[in-house]
Amino acid sequence: MDLLNSLLRRRSVVLRLLGVLVLAMLLVPCCPGTAAAQSQAPEQRVKAAFLFKFGGYVEWPSGTFASANAPITIGVMDADELAEELATIVAGRTIDGRSVVIRKLHDRDPITGLNVIFIGKADSGKLAAILSAIKGRATLAVTESEGALELGSMINFIVVDGKIRFDVSLQPAVGENLKISSRLLAVARKVMGSP
Repeated sequence: MDLLNSLLRRRSVVLRLLGVLVLAMLLVPCCPGTAAAQSQAPEQRVKAAFLFKFGGYVEWPSGTFASANAPITIGVMDADELAEELATIVAGRTIDGRSVVIRKLHDRDPITGLNVIFIGKADSGKLAAILSAIKGRATLAVTESEGALELGSMINFIVVDGKIRFDVSLQPAVGENLKISSRLLAVARKVMGSP
């Protein structure tokens, strides 16, 4: 019976995430443009939709938010198109009853006051420096760079057979007292570390 309940819960999570993917794909613009721009737009939309949904599958430590109605702040570094897509997705929506604020970040911008940070493609030196700078701040780190999990990222996007997937590393999350829901882990392509 426990196995059946577990399978049903996993199926429910997969169906919800597939719904998000379908919604993101429906938002693809129908206007003419370059092939590169059109192929890039769906990827950014899917990543933005996932990024929004990730916030609902994380439990932050007590004291993270200044008040019961403080917003969840998502910083997006070096990925302006994704930040714009994310701003469109979160408009009028909440995560666990909290409004969502999006901040576009670039080199030398302060990276304080964030609950989630997405770091666009970056070389390992830059990525390591950013991940080191947010240590101890209970910030969910999401990336899209090869080797990012080994540098301390918690969730890393990858493309497998033309589809956006993600891998999770639990050790950095546990180090920041962030609890990632088993429902999210169930749909990850790969989970590193033990829960």
